[in-house]
Amino acid sequence: MLLIVGTVRLPPHNVSAALPIMRTMVEASRAEDGCLEYAYSEDLWDAGLIHIKELWDDGAALERHFASPHISQWRAAWPALAIGDRDLRVYEVGAPRPT
Repeated sequence: MLLIVGTVRLPPHNVSAALPIMRTMVEASRAEDGCLEYAYSEDLWDAGLIHIKELWDDGAALERHFASPHISQWRAAWPALAIGDRDLRVYEVGAPRPT
């Protein structure tokens, strides 16, 4: 499994404009084969900082995701939303265990 965690930043005044685009991205990604989890959330104390968490079955599922039309649409929206400071990392993980 592959876990992607990280953040993107956009000006706080652009968050409301970004929400419908992010919702489309999340819903389409969750419907993809191989997507186990996909979530965006705004930081409670740092307006405009969006936390991202994704969990994919494998690299093939992630590559299909990167080639999807909805990710192209999401990335095309970045300039207008002034999205920047991307910090995303991919980790190979094993099966979850209870804590």
